[in-house]
Amino acid sequence: MSETQNISNKVFQVENELIEYKEKLTDSLEKEAVAFLNAKGGDIYIGVKDNGEVVGISDIDKIQLQVKDRLISCISPSVLSLVSISTEKFSDKTALKITLKEGVEKPYYIKSKGLSESGAFIRIGSSAQPMTQKMIYAFQTKSFPKSLINIESPEQELTFADLFIHYRRFGKPLNDSTFAKTLNFLTSDGKYNYLAYLMADNNQLSVRFARFNDAGERFELIEKAIEYGNCCLITAIQRILDRYEIENITLSKLTGTAHRIDKRLVDAKCLREVVINAFAHNDYSYGMLPIFEVFQNRFAVRSYGGLVPQLTINDFFLGVSALRNPELMRILKDLELVEALGFGIRGITKIYDRSIFEFTDNTIYVRLPFEKEFADNKTESKGKVGEYPEKVGENKEKSKEKILKLITENSKISVPKIAETVGLSIKGVEKNIRQLKQEGVISRTSDTKSGEWIII
Repeated sequence: MSETQNISNKVFQVENELIEYKEKLTDSLEKEAVAFLNAKGGDIYIGVKDNGEVVGISDIDKIQLQVKDRLISCISPSVLSLVSISTEKFSDKTALKITLKEGVEKPYYIKSKGLSESGAFIRIGSSAQPMTQKMIYAFQTKSFPKSLINIESPEQELTFADLFIHYRRFGKPLNDSTFAKTLNFLTSDGKYNYLAYLMADNNQLSVRFARFNDAGERFELIEKAIEYGNCCLITAIQRILDRYEIENITLSKLTGTAHRIDKRLVDAKCLREVVINAFAHNDYSYGMLPIFEVFQNRFAVRSYGGLVPQLTINDFFLGVSALRNPELMRILKDLELVEALGFGIRGITKIYDRSIFEFTDNTIYVRLPFEKEFADNKTESKGKVGEYPEKVGENKEKSKEKILKLITENSKISVPKIAETVGLSIKGVEKNIRQLKQEGVISRTSDTKSGEWIII
């Protein structure tokens, strides 16, 4: 709605948190508008200098149409009901007044810049300031507390065969016609949401597992990073857990003629908790999944999103519960990856110092150091007779179990895929398969690529 008012004053008050002056229409219009929408609202005057002196604008009707078009087409979410434009006359000069209400769907942002620090702004004092990712997320969680189920999946042709298998394994078969509604896989308009995308058989999200050598002055990748992903998130989680199970070897120390101490590189329960927490509390709006790493003397896990905004670091270490992804957590509980009252952060800090956690605005980084006494001898003792021998037989049996599990879940799985998932060489997998065949545990319908595994 447009109207004209006659005002005798030639000079306005100074700029403040509710008023912005612009001598002429510039490229910063959207930035200033977004800042007001994300704050308490305010007025933008065009045709007024920064000091409040009215200079007016010519061709007022043309400028008014340009402003309206830019605000409606260049800002998201829609601001149609939040903007009113009018003209105000000061003697013989006319200024354009744009009134913006406080937005109800924060955060607002410039479409071409995206929901980022270069696209989202907030009014602080008399200027528009970039919003940090933490501020953006705080607005998102306030407006959409269940963001995974409100964000539309980037793909709508989704299948969920793997997820059905996982649920059947725990005696909780899903219903073909009702599972999407039961698991909150649909947006309010009936489309698949981002939670569904995470659980789909095929997506564009992958989990990186990498090994580094940081023993010397140089920091180098010593094994090509493995990408676990582009699949159901539950499958990716299990593959990471299986890989760490192999990496977290058991070492033995001989303390006498008949006494031996067995220990793993890191506490297995803590390691599992750290991995599950990384997936459960990761902020998937970043478009990234957690990253998992192996170093010479530690395992490391990085997740995205930082702390849930309503939590302090002290709350975190006290074990205060604040779920970032409640619907995802429900699925993890269904599939017994987490317990209702899990081991938790307090359980981890009983074994490790708080310093293993590093917090930034956008990430949580956890380092689990190897048992020092055992790790110091791991490299030179591995594969040798004497102190700290690796329990090879135990790991071999676990490899067979994992191979059987993969074959049970997918009877057409290939040897290279088994090798990638379990973390063995192809020859190692083939050796284990030969032994399983000799033991009468498995067979194969054909030796060709079209064959299937059979559990005897």
